[in-house]
Amino acid sequence: MLRVFQTDILDPEQFVVTLELVPGRESTGRSVDTVMGIAKDAFADGRISAVSITDNPGGNPSLSPDAIGYRIFSIGMDVIVHFTCRDMNRVGMESRALQLAMMGMKNILALNGDYSGKGFGGQGAPVFDLDSVNLQIMLMLISQRVNAAGDPDGFLTGCAVSPFKQTEGECVAQYAKMSRKVAAGAQFVITQLGYDARKFHELIGIQRYMDLRVPTLGSVYLLTPGAARMINQGRVPGAVVTDPLLHTVLTEWKDKKRGKAAAIERAARLGAILQGLGYRGIHIGGIHRDFSTAGMILNRMAQIKDDWQAFIPRFNFPQPSGFYAFRETPPDPVATPVFGLRPPSVPVVDRVLYPLMRRAHNLFFNFDVPLAPMYRTLCKAMDNNIVGRMFMNLAEHPLKRMLLGCLQCGDCAIQHVGFLCPESGCPKHTRNGACGGSRNGRCEVNPDRQCVWFRAHNRLAANGKIKQMCDGCVPPRMWELNNTSSWLNFHLQRDHQSNASEIAQFCRQASCRLLPEEEV
Repeated sequence: MLRVFQTDILDPEQFVVTLELVPGRESTGRSVDTVMGIAKDAFADGRISAVSITDNPGGNPSLSPDAIGYRIFSIGMDVIVHFTCRDMNRVGMESRALQLAMMGMKNILALNGDYSGKGFGGQGAPVFDLDSVNLQIMLMLISQRVNAAGDPDGFLTGCAVSPFKQTEGECVAQYAKMSRKVAAGAQFVITQLGYDARKFHELIGIQRYMDLRVPTLGSVYLLTPGAARMINQGRVPGAVVTDPLLHTVLTEWKDKKRGKAAAIERAARLGAILQGLGYRGIHIGGIHRDFSTAGMILNRMAQIKDDWQAFIPRFNFPQPSGFYAFRETPPDPVATPVFGLRPPSVPVVDRVLYPLMRRAHNLFFNFDVPLAPMYRTLCKAMDNNIVGRMFMNLAEHPLKRMLLGCLQCGDCAIQHVGFLCPESGCPKHTRNGACGGSRNGRCEVNPDRQCVWFRAHNRLAANGKIKQMCDGCVPPRMWELNNTSSWLNFHLQRDHQSNASEIAQFCRQASCRLLPEEEV
């Protein structure tokens, strides 16, 4: 039976199954044959709507998902191509998107991507020119051009979300960014990996509360001891295996046959729970040798799906002192989320700096204040000669460097991140919200420091401004302004806030929702 992912995922009567495949580092040979064999068997089985092809997972080089994806697509199996922001700038990303459209592979999972790993001669240079929200917008605008050129089928784009976060700040950051991704055009969601039924329940409740009517697939994984150890150690950003679950898996696999049977049963039970909770489908991972294991998971799911509520207690692996947005536990219907029961701990420097910087910004960088025309006149005079520009740089950069670690990008975005710098504060330069890789509030790349969006949430929550985390979308950095004065660029309307480009106009009109401010 020929399955078409776009048709299946948009049909509310369908329970969709997708299968994740991970290419190796060879262009031919056993690893390619294995991936192709799994894809051919999945196609023959008939229950898989699409296989998804990862894009250099872990930031390490592997066979392009476009190349092997096209081979799979050619046999009739529909494909979801993972598209990350790590390795290309916006020019290369647009070129790749056009290539995928020409090849007919239009199901895209748009991701920030893991930080760069080791390749030829050492670690690769991370790019992250766009974030996943801006990538969604770019793909949507390309779809419009494709449609205008006579192709009725544009991209079907999806996004990822990780509800398995330990702190309130990380959870809110994930849900806020999810709302921006949907506003930017995401048409389906795939979760990260976790084994906490209450967190899966929470995500569905948050989507209903935020009125995000987007089909969501829950991740189901064949959990082996090696994979469980890696995830437990934080080596798979965004995924969670707690210490008790790791201990359980290691005990099961003391006998390999018993361990595999337990892994299949765990995956099938989680799939049944997700179907019972109202997920539109499941995304199966961890299938690396042959398709038969995925088939066994689906067969077992079909046998036990009506008993899903009985399995919920087996998926009770909370993180220590973990945050939950709802008091209700599955299968109870969710009510209103509860935030702010544990007020965030905000350092003294943040408590002082945030209100000062917000007041200064509202006074000097606001087109609606009475003095705005005078600021513009002064900046125009300064910009007309080299002495004036040097003076503005000397006035601006040392102060912002001391307070924010400013990198002089010329297109300042601190007002979108709780008056923290996304360029110096985030290795991925995310302007629209947190990536999924933080762990207990710590940065995925630099675990010795807090995630900049975790800090932003705490600042905003302490001041009743949490809604700003999903207040429209933020356009990408304008590199043409690099090493210039952002103060001049703002008042002379050259930066992203005044840009008249198609993406800037879309971002200003994007509608997102998190919480009414008075509820925070």
